[in-house]
Amino acid sequence: MQKLMLGLLVCPLCKGKLTLNGGRTELHCRPDGLAFPIIDEVPVMLEGRARTLTTEERVG
Repeated sequence: MQKLMLGLLVCPLCKGKLTLNGGRTELHCRPDGLAFPIIDEVPVMLEGRARTLTTEERVG
């Protein structure tokens, strides 16, 4: 994912900053504890498609 695009995206729930995971397959919102998938280089910013972050991922 391009840095410019990452800088423009925010969490759809809290409007907070997102971070790209190490595998570059998800965008993480640590305050909400959600991971939004990136499918075919397109972020899926739907709460229903997000998974819950583990405790280690939230602290990370």
